[in-house]
Amino acid sequence: MQFEQFSFNPSINAGIKNAGYTDPTPIQQQAIPVVLKKQDILGLAQTGTGKTAAFMLPILQLLGAGPAGHIRALIIVPTRELAEQIHQTAVDLGKQTRLRSATVYGGVSKVPQLAALRRGVDIVVACPGRLLDLMNENAIDLSQVEILVLDEADHMCDMGFLPDIRRIIKRLPANRQTLFFAATMPPEIRNLADSILHNPVTVQIGMIAPTQTVSHALYPVPQLLKPALVVSILRELNSNRVLVFTRTKHRARNLARKLEKEGFRTAALQGNMSQNQRQAALDGFRSGRFDVLVATDIVARGIDVSDITHVINFDMPDTVDAYIHRIGRTGRAQATGKAFTFCVPEDESMIRDIEKVLGRKIARERLPGFDYNQALPQNSPDRTRPVNMPRRPQANSQTRRPAHRPDRGAGARIASTK
Repeated sequence: MQFEQFSFNPSINAGIKNAGYTDPTPIQQQAIPVVLKKQDILGLAQTGTGKTAAFMLPILQLLGAGPAGHIRALIIVPTRELAEQIHQTAVDLGKQTRLRSATVYGGVSKVPQLAALRRGVDIVVACPGRLLDLMNENAIDLSQVEILVLDEADHMCDMGFLPDIRRIIKRLPANRQTLFFAATMPPEIRNLADSILHNPVTVQIGMIAPTQTVSHALYPVPQLLKPALVVSILRELNSNRVLVFTRTKHRARNLARKLEKEGFRTAALQGNMSQNQRQAALDGFRSGRFDVLVATDIVARGIDVSDITHVINFDMPDTVDAYIHRIGRTGRAQATGKAFTFCVPEDESMIRDIEKVLGRKIARERLPGFDYNQALPQNSPDRTRPVNMPRRPQANSQTRRPAHRPDRGAGARIASTK
């Protein structure tokens, strides 16, 4: 199948050509005809499958037939980075159309946002918290929305946005098309989908991609030796595209500093950074100015870098879904990738859950030449404990940590197409 078979307008075909797209991906083959028929979609797809273009191309086609200058497509996403990524896709693919796109999220001034809304836009890509604030202030008119897209709905649920999403949807026109995308389908997400979709067509792509394109390895190591192990692994890899995940903002910042001191071109990506700082870090990683990006789960959802070779889980993720999302950053678009996960005895329960989803055991590795018996601080609980010796699990070791709300209450940014 080729894109010509979708009979897009010439202006959209020009955008497809300029973006360098050749043949449609499987999700594009399945989803585009459904969206063009104005049917609802329940899409189950990992990142790296071409999902954004799968809904953006038909949206541009459908909106091109109507009046411009009113918000007729609303795309709700969990993070600023993902909002910018989708907005840029709209700009690139719709460059030859008259349609205008904008982003709405917290962290920067409202002034350009309000100015863009007054000029008129057709597509808004928004984070839930800031969008609801603008709705409550009567600063945004969504009365003519024809198409609603919820992208990475499972992650928005993890971040605590589900109540806001329900409030937003209640205030949208009932007679609309809804496109619902998630990588996983926990019960609360299934309930949301069932409540807002009307006779949806299910599109499922890439749910087993991590087992096919990514090799997995566990590295048992005492917590306090993790930084040294990262350094040793990075020296062995000699790769310029490595993404490292940590559990906390503080740890991401400190680890990035350590790696920088060790001679690695490293940037951090975490929630305490300003939007400009986060964008600079992400742009530097994309361009090759940084070889290593140390990130937390919350901000990493917007990372769209096609050639990441390795993902290193410095900390075990809190959920299996988070693990799948993390490793989905490598092994994309038929490429192969590697996922290394550092683990301590308290992680055994989560490891079993991950292995159950993968359908196989994950190999436990030791880095040749690394000194696992190097001295630890005298007060370290790991000082005399062998790496693979079990420890009594902590009572709350499997408790999901509370989500936080990165885009609420701090202003918003909109950037329109030219």
